[in-house]
Amino acid sequence: MMTNTQKEAELIARLARQHGVTDGAVMAVLEALRRGGGTMAQFSHVDFGGMSQWSSGLTMVGDMFDDSLKAKLNTIAAELSAYLRDHPAKPQRDDTSYRSAAMAHAGSWWPEEFGSPSAAGSQNNMRYAAFPEQSRLVIDDHGKMEIYDTGDHRISGVSQSQSTDSTLTFVSQHGVVRVSDLKRVSAT
Repeated sequence: MMTNTQKEAELIARLARQHGVTDGAVMAVLEALRRGGGTMAQFSHVDFGGMSQWSSGLTMVGDMFDDSLKAKLNTIAAELSAYLRDHPAKPQRDDTSYRSAAMAHAGSWWPEEFGSPSAAGSQNNMRYAAFPEQSRLVIDDHGKMEIYDTGDHRISGVSQSQSTDSTLTFVSQHGVVRVSDLKRVSAT
Protein backbone atom coordinates (compact mmCIF):
# COMPACT_ATOMS: atom_id res chain seq x y z
CA MET A 1 0.00 0.00 0.00
CA MET A 2 1.32 3.45 -0.95
CA THR A 3 1.81 6.13 1.70
CA ASN A 4 0.44 9.65 1.26
CA THR A 5 4.00 10.86 0.62
CA GLN A 6 4.39 8.35 -2.22
CA LYS A 7 0.96 9.25 -3.65
CA GLU A 8 1.89 12.93 -3.52
CA ALA A 9 5.24 12.35 -5.25
CA GLU A 10 3.52 10.38 -8.03
CA LEU A 11 0.85 13.06 -8.41
CA ILE A 12 3.50 15.79 -8.70
CA ALA A 13 5.50 13.83 -11.28
CA ARG A 14 2.36 12.97 -13.31
CA LEU A 15 1.10 16.57 -13.39
CA ALA A 16 4.55 17.87 -14.37
CA ARG A 17 4.77 15.36 -17.24
CA GLN A 18 1.21 15.97 -18.44
CA HIS A 19 1.55 19.74 -18.51
CA GLY A 20 5.17 20.18 -19.55
CA VAL A 21 6.41 21.88 -16.39
CA THR A 22 9.03 20.89 -13.84
CA ASP A 23 8.28 18.96 -10.67
CA GLY A 24 9.43 22.09 -8.83
CA ALA A 25 6.70 24.14 -10.51
CA VAL A 26 4.01 21.69 -9.39
CA MET A 27 5.54 21.65 -5.88
CA ALA A 28 5.39 25.48 -5.78
CA VAL A 29 1.67 25.34 -6.55
CA LEU A 30 1.08 22.58 -3.98
CA GLU A 31 2.94 24.40 -1.20
CA ALA A 32 1.13 27.66 -2.00
CA LEU A 33 -2.20 25.83 -1.88
CA ARG A 34 -1.29 24.38 1.51
CA ARG A 35 -0.58 27.90 2.78
CA GLY A 36 -3.88 29.05 1.27
CA GLY A 37 -5.97 26.39 2.99
CA GLY A 38 -6.29 24.37 -0.22
CA THR A 39 -8.48 26.99 -1.90
CA MET A 40 -6.05 29.64 -3.08
CA ALA A 41 -2.41 29.86 -4.11
CA GLN A 42 -0.02 32.73 -4.58
CA PHE A 43 3.55 31.97 -5.56
CA SER A 44 6.32 32.78 -7.99
CA HIS A 45 7.83 30.23 -10.37
CA VAL A 46 9.52 30.70 -13.72
CA ASP A 47 7.43 27.92 -15.33
CA PHE A 48 4.35 30.09 -14.77
CA GLY A 49 6.00 33.34 -15.82
CA GLY A 50 6.84 34.56 -12.31
CA MET A 51 4.23 35.82 -9.82
CA SER A 52 1.05 33.78 -10.16
CA GLN A 53 -2.24 33.38 -8.31
CA TRP A 54 -4.99 30.81 -8.36
CA SER A 55 -8.36 30.38 -6.72
CA SER A 56 -11.48 28.82 -8.15
CA GLY A 57 -12.58 31.22 -10.88
CA LEU A 58 -9.40 33.32 -10.85
CA THR A 59 -6.10 32.39 -12.49
CA MET A 60 -3.28 34.88 -12.98
CA VAL A 61 0.18 34.17 -14.39
CA GLY A 62 3.22 36.37 -15.02
CA ASP A 63 2.18 36.99 -18.63
CA MET A 64 -1.45 38.00 -18.25
CA PHE A 65 -2.12 37.45 -21.97
CA ASP A 66 -0.88 33.82 -22.05
CA ASP A 67 -4.20 31.98 -21.96
CA SER A 68 -2.62 28.55 -22.44
CA LEU A 69 -0.37 29.09 -19.40
CA LYS A 70 -3.40 30.22 -17.38
CA ALA A 71 -5.27 27.07 -18.44
CA LYS A 72 -2.26 24.92 -17.48
CA LEU A 73 -2.07 26.50 -14.01
CA ASN A 74 -5.84 26.26 -13.57
CA THR A 75 -5.84 22.52 -14.36
CA ILE A 76 -2.85 21.75 -12.13
CA ALA A 77 -4.10 23.84 -9.21
CA ALA A 78 -7.65 22.45 -9.41
CA GLU A 79 -6.36 18.88 -9.25
CA LEU A 80 -3.97 19.67 -6.39
CA SER A 81 -6.75 21.49 -4.51
CA ALA A 82 -8.97 18.39 -4.83
CA TYR A 83 -6.06 16.23 -3.64
CA LEU A 84 -5.57 18.41 -0.54
CA ARG A 85 -9.29 18.32 0.20
CA ASP A 86 -9.26 14.49 -0.01
CA HIS A 87 -5.98 14.12 1.93
CA PRO A 88 -6.00 16.62 4.82
CA ALA A 89 -2.61 17.17 6.40
CA LYS A 90 -1.94 15.93 9.89
CA PRO A 91 -0.39 18.55 12.17
CA GLN A 92 3.33 17.99 12.56
CA ARG A 93 5.68 19.56 15.06
CA ASP A 94 9.40 19.14 14.82
CA ASP A 95 12.53 21.23 15.17
CA THR A 96 12.13 22.48 11.61
CA SER A 97 8.65 23.91 12.27
CA TYR A 98 9.90 25.69 15.40
CA ARG A 99 12.80 27.21 13.47
CA SER A 100 10.43 28.20 10.66
CA ALA A 101 8.08 29.91 13.10
CA ALA A 102 10.96 31.80 14.66
CA MET A 103 12.15 32.95 11.23
CA ALA A 104 8.65 33.67 9.89
CA HIS A 105 8.86 37.41 10.34
CA ALA A 106 12.39 37.87 9.00
CA GLY A 107 12.20 40.35 6.13
CA SER A 108 8.43 40.87 6.47
CA TRP A 109 6.87 44.28 6.02
CA TRP A 110 3.80 43.89 8.28
CA PRO A 111 3.72 44.42 12.08
CA GLU A 112 5.62 41.64 13.85
CA GLU A 113 2.90 41.06 16.44
CA PHE A 114 0.60 39.65 13.74
CA GLY A 115 2.93 36.70 13.07
CA SER A 116 2.57 34.85 9.75
CA PRO A 117 -0.29 35.70 7.38
CA SER A 118 -2.69 33.12 5.97
CA ALA A 119 -2.48 34.94 2.65
CA ALA A 120 -0.11 37.59 1.34
CA GLY A 121 0.75 39.02 -2.03
CA SER A 122 1.71 42.02 -4.04
CA GLN A 123 1.33 43.56 -7.44
CA ASN A 124 2.68 46.81 -8.77
CA ASN A 125 3.15 49.07 -5.71
CA MET A 126 0.47 47.47 -3.54
CA ARG A 127 0.78 44.53 -1.17
CA TYR A 128 -1.47 42.87 1.39
CA ALA A 129 -1.32 40.32 4.20
CA ALA A 130 -4.33 38.70 5.93
CA PHE A 131 -4.25 37.56 9.57
CA PRO A 132 -7.51 35.75 10.40
CA GLU A 133 -6.47 34.84 13.96
CA GLN A 134 -6.08 38.55 14.75
CA SER A 135 -8.99 39.64 12.51
CA ARG A 136 -6.65 41.99 10.66
CA LEU A 137 -5.83 42.85 7.06
CA VAL A 138 -2.72 44.92 6.37
CA ILE A 139 -2.37 46.81 3.08
CA ASP A 140 0.71 48.72 1.98
CA ASP A 141 -0.15 51.01 -0.93
CA HIS A 142 2.88 52.87 -2.28
CA GLY A 143 4.55 52.85 1.17
CA LYS A 144 1.42 53.86 3.14
CA MET A 145 0.39 51.04 5.48
CA GLU A 146 -3.22 50.68 6.62
CA ILE A 147 -4.58 48.07 9.00
CA TYR A 148 -8.22 46.96 8.84
CA ASP A 149 -10.43 44.98 11.21
CA THR A 150 -11.84 42.03 9.23
CA GLY A 151 -14.43 41.14 11.88
CA ASP A 152 -15.62 37.59 11.33
CA HIS A 153 -14.42 37.49 7.69
CA ARG A 154 -11.83 34.77 7.03
CA ILE A 155 -10.03 36.09 3.95
CA SER A 156 -9.30 33.30 1.46
CA GLY A 157 -8.77 35.11 -1.83
CA VAL A 158 -7.90 38.44 -3.40
CA SER A 159 -8.51 40.29 -6.63
CA GLN A 160 -6.76 43.49 -7.68
CA SER A 161 -8.24 45.61 -10.42
CA GLN A 162 -5.86 46.58 -13.19
CA SER A 163 -7.37 50.05 -13.48
CA THR A 164 -5.58 53.19 -12.37
CA ASP A 165 -7.01 53.07 -8.84
CA SER A 166 -5.59 49.57 -8.13
CA THR A 167 -8.42 48.59 -5.80
CA LEU A 168 -8.40 45.30 -3.92
CA THR A 169 -11.37 43.09 -3.19
CA PHE A 170 -11.19 39.97 -1.07
CA VAL A 171 -13.17 36.77 -0.75
CA SER A 172 -14.32 35.40 2.60
CA GLN A 173 -16.83 32.78 3.70
CA HIS A 174 -19.46 35.55 3.35
CA GLY A 175 -18.55 36.38 -0.28
CA VAL A 176 -16.81 39.43 -1.73
CA VAL A 177 -15.36 41.92 0.75
CA ARG A 178 -14.39 45.42 -0.38
CA VAL A 179 -11.70 47.17 1.61
CA SER A 180 -14.05 50.15 1.88
CA ASP A 181 -16.47 47.88 3.82
CA LEU A 182 -13.88 47.21 6.55
CA LYS A 183 -13.14 49.40 9.56
CA ARG A 184 -9.69 50.98 9.36
CA VAL A 185 -7.95 50.66 12.73
CA SER A 186 -4.67 52.40 11.97
CA ALA A 187 -2.57 53.95 9.24
CA THR A 188 1.11 54.90 8.96
